[in-house]
Amino acid sequence: MTMSKQKTALVTGGAKGIGAAICRSLAGDGYNIALNYNVSETEALKLQNELSHITNIEIFKADVSDSSQVNVMFCNIEQVFGGVDVLVNNAGIAQQVLFTDITDEMWQKMIGVNLTGAFNCCRRALPYMINRKHGSIINIASMWGEVGASMEVHYSAAKAGLIGLTKALAKEEGLSGITVNAVSPGVVLTDMMAQFSDEDKQILADETPLGKLGDSSDIATAVSFLASEKARFITGQVLSVNGGFVI
Repeated sequence: MTMSKQKTALVTGGAKGIGAAICRSLAGDGYNIALNYNVSETEALKLQNELSHITNIEIFKADVSDSSQVNVMFCNIEQVFGGVDVLVNNAGIAQQVLFTDITDEMWQKMIGVNLTGAFNCCRRALPYMINRKHGSIINIASMWGEVGASMEVHYSAAKAGLIGLTKALAKEEGLSGITVNAVSPGVVLTDMMAQFSDEDKQILADETPLGKLGDSSDIATAVSFLASEKARFITGQVLSVNGGFVI
């Protein structure tokens, strides 16, 4: 039995940082929220409690790099909400390491979470969207996927692949009424920035034309726009939200 007839948004990696901000924004837009997490159960439960006063929200544990776990997650989401109308592939990991120090395991995990995870979720979400002739897929990429970053070769490659997936899938699914876009964040203050000193953060802010670093809500606002009817004629695009760092 489904919980509600209102549209449902699945946000992978939705417990913290950018993902949590996206959940808050889409909940405010009136979507049911299916919040995916893998290890951050405490944060997921806390956000569920916060947003349960606004909308219907349920949490679903799955490692998105594992297709079998993704399939189980979607089955559970479909039992609760009936299907996914908006898929936000936000789950991701980052790592700074010299290219010559990247191990097989590091490479496989980076590609697995950041790129294969999106592939797994898109593949599982699309039949419902195609049947309804409507849907929106929004992939959270990175400006390093656009231009590459030193000491983040495997991360840059994964995000570049995600951008390629976005553009190709948009062409394939357009006639089914499904839009596929990417949001490409710049330097955003999240847990991924914890390893940077205040001095390093200030240097990055100084290198940004707007003179400041981004906030998770900046990315969430872009996602809300692309998920809305205001963006119904936009597909295959990369919306860069980076303060002008990469133009």
